Amino acid sequence: MGRSTVSLILALLVASSVSPITSGQISQPDLVQEHWYHSYATLTLDVNAWADDHPDIVKLLVVGSTELGRNLWMLQISDWSNEARPDGSPKEVVYIDGGHHGNEHLGTELAFLTAELYIEGWEEGDQDVMDLLATTELHILIMLNADGNDFDTRWNVNQVDLNRNYDHYWNTCPTTQPGSAAFSESETLANSIYMNEVVPDADLYITMHTGVWIMLYPWGKWPEQPSDWEMYHHIRDEINANISDIPIRNANQGLYPNCGTSRDYGYGVMGYPTFTFETDDEQFLLGSLEAISERLDEELDVMEYLIENVWYWRARLVVDSIVVDGSVVNLAISNLGRASTANATLVYISEEGEQILPQISSLEKKPCVTDIGVFNYSLPGCGFGVNATNSSQITLDFGDVQITDGGQMILSYQKRVIDSSQWVSEQVNGTLVIFGESDDASIIGELRSIPSPSLILSLICLLVASFNTRRSKYLPQKK
Repeated sequence: MGRSTVSLILALLVASSVSPITSGQISQPDLVQEHWYHSYATLTLDVNAWADDHPDIVKLLVVGSTELGRNLWMLQISDWSNEARPDGSPKEVVYIDGGHHGNEHLGTELAFLTAELYIEGWEEGDQDVMDLLATTELHILIMLNADGNDFDTRWNVNQVDLNRNYDHYWNTCPTTQPGSAAFSESETLANSIYMNEVVPDADLYITMHTGVWIMLYPWGKWPEQPSDWEMYHHIRDEINANISDIPIRNANQGLYPNCGTSRDYGYGVMGYPTFTFETDDEQFLLGSLEAISERLDEELDVMEYLIENVWYWRARLVVDSIVVDGSVVNLAISNLGRASTANATLVYISEEGEQILPQISSLEKKPCVTDIGVFNYSLPGCGFGVNATNSSQITLDFGDVQITDGGQMILSYQKRVIDSSQWVSEQVNGTLVIFGESDDASIIGELRSIPSPSLILSLICLLVASFNTRRSKYLPQKK
């Protein structure tokens, strides 16, 4: 069927549809919504209607503009009656964007349907949705390239491929239209600022595209598996076994070499777990004869899985027990998450408030201190690792420091193996600490000693671990 025929049918659908629903803003009628791809104008109507109708869960922000001045609409969706989870801990954060390429309409619609799923679920009183929004924030930028969308072109108005314009090995792969420099375009610059300033520690980032039916994880530049391959392979196996047979692969091997992408920027610079979600490209110019929600039903099921299990997409260390014998600490620890960590340690805070780390055998600059003077636990022998869904027993020697029950223990580690991932510091429950000798092999197990840096380096490390320094939008490139 030719595009002219399809356009005529869709036009008739629009002409025969019922009048739009009015509620402060006029949104698209459902009949149109199911068959007609969004323009910038119709998206503007829909997101404003959501914000008007559901202020309890929808915040609508303008987070920048396109090169032609169109607003970049950001939906923040959560149960805003509470800023944190019921237990007081921070909510998980999911970041989604669509429409980097203006003519990839189905990817944009998948971002829209994801927002609609949770907004309508809340409206209908779906308990699963209500429970999720009590613990999770969704940040969804449905249409990044609104200029390209309205012109039905891949590029933005400057003829730049926005998904080659990010500051991660920018313009180092065979590519076209990467722009004059990383973040040379207002759209990608605005997206990077939002990542760095609003969601710097997102627990999941998915960017929506259209082309080949596939999900891609890092890297695009290299064929090697990413540092957190264990997490990505778990997700792949779960989706393929239970939800969809969509291919899930390393981007370089699954598609072609690509650099400067938002996916690899999100993982390599921000430390997010990231996916490019590519829907199929069997799309006509204006819309779809098949209802869009039905057409993307399987993809939406995959999105639900990724969002509803977001708690697991990081290392989650849980202390099972601590046995203290003078200055020696025997630690039993488990990882409930699906990502490993390679650089954990305990920090002991004495009754006087002194912050002390375990010993290291040498105060030499190498191997545990980087060239910029920061203690790096990810280097061999400088910290301990715990694999995903696994348990470990560790011995830590605090030298001549006597551990007492008047002090505190802080567990410090990174959420994932990738170097750019966030550090977290969590206070250990004092009821888990046992003072006195123990020969219980189930607690001690195979132990290894982790030496301690100087106090100055200890303080540096604790500061790095405890505070998430705001990142600049122009960060050095990392693999």
